[in-house]
This record gives sequence, structure tokens and C-alpha cells, in this order.
Amino acid sequence: MSFAGKRLSLRSLRTFCVAARHRSFRVAAEELFVSASAISHQIKGLERELQTSLFLRKAQSLEFTDAGALLYAELDPLIRQIDAVTQRLVSRPTRRSLRISVQPFFASEMFVPRLPEFTKEHSEIDIHVDTSNEAFEKYAADFDVSIRLFGSAPANLLSDRLFSLRLVPAASPEFCDRWRPAALRDLQGLPLIVHATRANAWKEWAESAQYGPPRPSSVLKLNSMIAVARAAERGLGAALVPVPLANAWFESGSLVRLVDHELVVRDGYYFVYRKEDEGRDDIRCLREWILQTFVDAR
Repeated sequence: MSFAGKRLSLRSLRTFCVAARHRSFRVAAEELFVSASAISHQIKGLERELQTSLFLRKAQSLEFTDAGALLYAELDPLIRQIDAVTQRLVSRPTRRSLRISVQPFFASEMFVPRLPEFTKEHSEIDIHVDTSNEAFEKYAADFDVSIRLFGSAPANLLSDRLFSLRLVPAASPEFCDRWRPAALRDLQGLPLIVHATRANAWKEWAESAQYGPPRPSSVLKLNSMIAVARAAERGLGAALVPVPLANAWFESGSLVRLVDHELVVRDGYYFVYRKEDEGRDDIRCLREWILQTFVDAR
């Protein structure tokens, strides 16, 4: 199939790219400030012009047809380039908005506390930080940049590794007072707190520290690192918490290290953005500050 010789509406092509990017007519409608039915109408018109289907419409999502995938791969970089050129040509000064997806614990413990340093130097950039996604190994495509955990540099994206994830056993001072020193040293027979996405982390820590397999008296499993740290702070058990993210908790005394040995996992925090956005000044400024502030953080 060829798209050659067809004079198509730039509006309908941009609408297609936004719908394709979100895989949703509803979300595209919210971004473009129109109704979902208007989005559907424009896409149907584009499909009539091209005489081919671009999406497989399912109950909860959209999927590309082969033609849709081809058109999106070729068209989206061009639409982004047109938008970038248009933005540079606007004569009146405009504020820039930078959308950043950050995993919740990194955001609360490291990124947001230091963010005033960046906003003071770049007051012309409006920052939108989203912390709703706890998932690992996932680039948030709806945002301009992400600071997230990956096992290795994500493919087809630009990225900088900031530092490795290191886990250390910790508990509240009150918890330590309730247990015999011997139990705290060998971590046997204690209630343990487990991060649901790292169910084997205690076993991996014990092996790396040359301890025997953990034999907890009970297990509390939670699905976010903030919840894990809070549960440990409240004395519900011993937890593996990440350093340097938890350094403020140690410095305040709300948590104490039970053993100095740290488990260094293969995952690391990465600053990630799209190749086509490499020339954006706001992303360049944020990247320079991120690398200066967080690379090899201890």
C-alpha cells in the first residue's frame, strides 16, 4: 500500500498521531479539547481517504493495523518536528511545560526535595510531576521524560543511568528494642516486610551476605516502596529499603540499619526521553541538572 499522491488534512493526521500515541480516542479528545466522537469522525474520514483501516477497535483499547503502524512510525516524528518548528516561530514569549514521570519513592525522597534548585534557575519552565506509576521497566510514553528503574538502558530511547538500586535491612528503633540482639544480627525469626514486585529480595540479600535462607516469623507484603518504608517505620517488621533514597530516614532516626551489607541489584535509575526530543531546550536543561545532582548518588 502506498500513501503517495494523497493530499491529506494536517489536522486529521495530527489527530491520528495523538490517538495512536495514547491508543485511546477518549484520551486524545482530552488532549485536543474536542469530543471523543469528533476524534472518531476524523479518523474514519482519514481511513476513507486512505482506503484502509488504521486501527482495530476493541472494547477497552485500540490496536494498530499494519497500515496504521506504518503510518504512525513514519508520520509521528514529522508531526513532532512541525510542532517544534511552530513553537520556535511564535513571536510572543510562552512558558514551557515539562511533564515528568517519576517513580513514587524516588520522587518523594530525592527528586521533589531538590526540585527547588532547578525551578529557581529555570522559572520559565512549568513542571508537572506524575508519581502514579510504580511499575519497573516501563517508559511512560504520555510524558516528556521519565526517571524510572530499568534493568538496562531501554531500547529506542535516549537514557542516562543515574545510580544502581541498593537494598539494606532496616527497622524502627522501637522494633529493635523488642527483639533480642542475636535475632537482629542473623535476621532469623523476625517479621519481614516484602515489596510485592521483589518477592525474592530477602533471599537474594541473604545469599549475597552469606547468610542462611531467611526464616521469618511472619511476612507482610506491600505493593509500593513508600508503603514498605512506612510499615517499617511503624514497627511492623524489618524491611529492605533502598539507599540512598532512604538516607533521610536513617539520618532522622526513624529507621536504623540492622546490617551494613547492601544488596546491589541489576536495576538502576535512568533518566529517559525520546530521541526526537533531544533538541528541546527544556529537556536539555533538566537533563544537565539531573546528571549533576543524582549521578552516582550515595
